[in-house]
Amino acid sequence: MKAMFKLAIVVLSCLAILAAQDDPALAAAKALDQEILKLNTLTPDARPAAIHDLASRVRKQPRSYIATLAFNLCAVTGESDGREVLQDVANTMVEAIRRSPAKYVAGNLYTNLASLARYGHVEVTLDDPKYAAAVARLDADDRQRAAAAFTLRDLHGQSWALKDLRGQVVLVNFWSTGCPPCRDEMPDLEQLYRRFRTQGLVVLAISGDKPADLAKDPVAQKVTFPLLLDPDNTFKDRFRVVGIPKTFLYDREGRLAGQTLDRPTASGWLELLSLAGLHE
Repeated sequence: MKAMFKLAIVVLSCLAILAAQDDPALAAAKALDQEILKLNTLTPDARPAAIHDLASRVRKQPRSYIATLAFNLCAVTGESDGREVLQDVANTMVEAIRRSPAKYVAGNLYTNLASLARYGHVEVTLDDPKYAAAVARLDADDRQRAAAAFTLRDLHGQSWALKDLRGQVVLVNFWSTGCPPCRDEMPDLEQLYRRFRTQGLVVLAISGDKPADLAKDPVAQKVTFPLLLDPDNTFKDRFRVVGIPKTFLYDREGRLAGQTLDRPTASGWLELLSLAGLHE
């Protein structure tokens, strides 16, 4: 979940604090942690094998370190790495929770695991009240997103209301020109829009950027779907969006049908659209 990468930086402090304990296993854990943080320097083709290897090694770590390392591995893994990779990372997180003393398991580990299960569509079997609470929080967030509505203007001054788009399939994307993964994703959304608009697909990209910044942005200039303005991030907050890019899918009845975990692959986008009945 690369949108949560900054969280991993914070967790590294745990290992730094433990260094004072002169634990003989600490050097190995810190070296492994550095390998995890370097995953984002690998090519897409090299990442899956590397993540599988790291997951296997994390599961062999002492109980003092496994939760921190599992959290960081999750933080730099995403949908583009494939379902098998996500499942391996989820399994590692489950083992970390089961093996670790409670003081070593941050609440975000439960939240990230619940998100992997819900939005990454992996299997998680964990009888733990903290995990159940994380799932319940996701349920509450999804209920709010399902009920969320907006009326926003695009760069040309046209007004768009989600409730007025019943009968069409709608992708609501939250992004920013200052977010590199968001910029990388925009051509994917444009391709989907061109491919499925005759079947009723509408793409709405919502940004808190200033209109002038959007208007002159090279990436924004290349898309043909509406770019909506949310200057105070009011609707970003209403949709409970933490990391961007983030996309929500609404079906023809206006129901929330699915959402992204981070940036899907081409096949991942098609799988998402299929939840609202769009197929090639």
